[in-house]
Amino acid sequence: MYKYRIKRSIGALGICLAVASCKVPAIVNPPAAKTAPGTYDGSQDTTNTALIQWREFFKDKDLVNLIDTALKNNQELMITLQEIDIARNEIRSRQANLLPTVGVRAGAGVEKVGRYTSQGAGDATTEIEPGKEMPDPLPDFLIGAYANWEVDIWNKLHNAKKAAVTRYLATVEGRNFVLTNLIAEIANSYYELLAQDNQLEIVRQNIELQKNALEIVKIQKEATRATELAVKKFEAEVLKSQSLEYDILQQIKETENRINFLMGRYPQEIPRDKSNFLTVLPNMVNKGIPAQLLANRPDIKQAELELTAAKLDVKAARAEFYPSLGISAGVGFNAFKPTYLFKTPASLLYSLAGDLAAPLINKNAIKAEFNSANARQLQALYNYERTILNAYVEVSTQLSNISNLEKSYDLKSKQVDALTKSIDISNDLFKSARADYLEVLMTQRDALDSKLELVETKKSQLSAVVNIYRGLGGGWK
Repeated sequence: MYKYRIKRSIGALGICLAVASCKVPAIVNPPAAKTAPGTYDGSQDTTNTALIQWREFFKDKDLVNLIDTALKNNQELMITLQEIDIARNEIRSRQANLLPTVGVRAGAGVEKVGRYTSQGAGDATTEIEPGKEMPDPLPDFLIGAYANWEVDIWNKLHNAKKAAVTRYLATVEGRNFVLTNLIAEIANSYYELLAQDNQLEIVRQNIELQKNALEIVKIQKEATRATELAVKKFEAEVLKSQSLEYDILQQIKETENRINFLMGRYPQEIPRDKSNFLTVLPNMVNKGIPAQLLANRPDIKQAELELTAAKLDVKAARAEFYPSLGISAGVGFNAFKPTYLFKTPASLLYSLAGDLAAPLINKNAIKAEFNSANARQLQALYNYERTILNAYVEVSTQLSNISNLEKSYDLKSKQVDALTKSIDISNDLFKSARADYLEVLMTQRDALDSKLELVETKKSQLSAVVNIYRGLGGGWK
């Protein structure tokens, strides 16, 4: 008879499992991620600038000191570190779900039941000891321990923990990506500041040159060799350059404040060497091959880990369709009088139970969560593909930019030399009345514009190198 009951229980359990497992949706396998081209321009050279540490890549000591300060104080970086801590705590939470929950409990109470009830009639006729009846009302004292455990038979909890670990690793890569962008942003702002310093110096030199030309025109006017119109034209040009000087001063202040903000401090002067900006040579860049982006760029590694975590989420969501097995147990002491509380075995109580629960009819919430997990998995895949595509495009763009800026800088340097010489020629011709004042003004204006453009091109060259260093995945090591 006992064996028959066991077989009947096992049969019922099997039926429940079969019913609960019916129509469990299959996991949607996302399409394979698209691969990047094998090379950038046909070269198979794997030498990669991204492997150089940022302290070795940047030679300017002032810039290195600024980056060091930013790495200690930047608020965005600090926020990212807290996100890592949050992800680490999520792992602990998921790990705890795999282990039994154990607790202790103590309590006291009193109960008065009616005499004309089954419990009241029973208590009235029950003697604790010969001649001693049950007290009325009846006190109740309890102390004990209890435990609950969900057995992870479908790896639901294990997959959830693996997803948490993967997301923790993704936040670490996210921190590295913030680090890379922070270093690049400070370097770009620093070179922009140096360029503005040089542009300011060029404008001030040009103002002195224009003032000298203005004095010459005034002298020629007194000698009736120039008109009042020429004097006013030269005065207007001087005023225009003086206005430009203040515009650049404001740009310098804004750039300094931006750098201070990135360093997490209030505005103050940025230490820097303002001389010889045009003689600074951009670093040589070795691009390697596109496959190295997968290992070097933190944003790609972060997207890949997020995709892995999303796949684990789908498995955990699918396990919700299957029955869950829970085990609960308790042990303690229970009595109506404190002096009887530890009189064993009479006051001893214990329990042990197992339960199997499975969704049978209304599974809409579980289906919705499973479908959402599948959708998030596809989102993660598309984000991974987009991140790789963006990385390749960034590198390709900056490689072209570096090449074109180098050619442009050479041509602009020749243009500046030619226009600088033409200033002296136009002044000599003007003094000998062989050129009018408009030719002198246009020559000075063209020379100023060309010098400012040359500085801007040098800044673009240095920024392009910084951007390609970031694009290749350098800066976080």
